[in-house]
Amino acid sequence: MRVLITGITGQDGSYLADFLLGKGYEVYGMVRRSSVEKLDRIEHIREKIKFVQADLLDQLSIISAVKESNPDEIYNLGAMSFVPTSWKQPVLTGEFTALGVTRMLEAVRHLNKDIKFYQASSSEMFGKVREVPQNENTPFYPRSPYGVAKAYGHYMTVNYRESYGIFACSGILFNHESPRRGLEFVTKKVTNGAAKIKLGLAKDLCMGNLDSKRDWGYAEDYVRAMWLMLQQEGPEDYVISTGHSHSVKQWVEAAFSCLGLDWEKYVKIDERFIRPAEVDLLVGDSSKARKKLKWEPGVNFEQLVKIMVEYDYNQLKKTV
Repeated sequence: MRVLITGITGQDGSYLADFLLGKGYEVYGMVRRSSVEKLDRIEHIREKIKFVQADLLDQLSIISAVKESNPDEIYNLGAMSFVPTSWKQPVLTGEFTALGVTRMLEAVRHLNKDIKFYQASSSEMFGKVREVPQNENTPFYPRSPYGVAKAYGHYMTVNYRESYGIFACSGILFNHESPRRGLEFVTKKVTNGAAKIKLGLAKDLCMGNLDSKRDWGYAEDYVRAMWLMLQQEGPEDYVISTGHSHSVKQWVEAAFSCLGLDWEKYVKIDERFIRPAEVDLLVGDSSKARKKLKWEPGVNFEQLVKIMVEYDYNQLKKTV
């Protein structure tokens, strides 16, 4: 089996590559031409991956990448994925995260309709939620340019499935974290910040809204769900989540507690980190995935925080 992964250098792409290599897949990774290559997340498997150069903004390069890799499955994980940046670059976010999906689907439609296609949808599409918990039938109400772009990509995937008979499905993944998470994300910012304070590398941690609630899972569990979706008899969309919601404050408290610190002594609220429109409560109902895919999350909230704190502390300790 051959697979093409867009966004292979990201958190999910790197874990998915690990997982599929373990399954015996021939893995192709789509990467953009850059003067500085950021391959740190896949450095340990770099020699096992074949790279094809293409850009989600450029249709012809995508067609060439799909031709060269000739995949059985495509996982479209590439996107402008950091929500706050989508406010500053809404047009670029739309180009990558929305229209990029269409360009990938067009390549499949023109080259080989038998390719199975996975689209990385997001719980951010639910935004100002209409119901709690959120499932596959919950209406979307995105609250950021990122969420709007993801909703476009989601419906375009449905459209190509229904219009052209392509095996195309979307995983509506709720927040999922890991030691490979980027520093700009709040979970990593907290675990890294707490570790720095413990090691005397920082005195405090500036945060935004601590009351937002998210359904946090472990990235390694979630890439397994992506693969399971493409192994089914027919293409469908699935919510992937733990079903448990925690506030940013609870994440902060758990992270600092892992290191024996009282978070209230170190955390400061900074208005710069407050979003223009906030998503207050996300919690997913993944009962469809649990029933049809036989999928279960393996790591709970406390274990996840501990995994990330210990990793950050041990990495930073090497620099002291």
